[in-house]
Amino acid sequence: MVNERLQEDMATMMAGLSHQMRGIAEVQKKRSLLTATALVCDKRIQVTVNADGLLIETKFAEDILDLTMDEIAENITLAVQEAAREVNAKARELMNPLLEHRDSLPKLSEMINGAPDLGGLIPQPTPAPTVAPSSPEWPGHAPDDPDDVGPRSVVADRD
Repeated sequence: MVNERLQEDMATMMAGLSHQMRGIAEVQKKRSLLTATALVCDKRIQVTVNADGLLIETKFAEDILDLTMDEIAENITLAVQEAAREVNAKARELMNPLLEHRDSLPKLSEMINGAPDLGGLIPQPTPAPTVAPSSPEWPGHAPDDPDDVGPRSVVADRD
């Protein structure tokens, strides 16, 4: 009886995995074609990024030279970040049906008593900084930043 239940659960899991793989391939194809465009600085600067958030097109209005070079540079950076956030949101929307389907599948811990929940073991990525490396806000630049451990002591490492 237990063996039949396990076989049914495994069959369900394998069918779900197959569906998930087809869905992932389809989502990856659709995601690769995503773009996002942002307009900033009273529509003087327009940027478009691809699905990876890489700048693929920049357009300036005729009155762009009313701005200083620093204003142009700062606003291009802001526009690219805005467009990248938008394209990431579009990609998450594409993934939602797959994530919902995944969540409906039986977990390994539900099928095998004492098995770990593998989803909980996957580390989450650390968000990338959105400031320049020369900025005081860059991780590790603040004097009391816990990520800034400084040089390691050779003496302490051997103790």
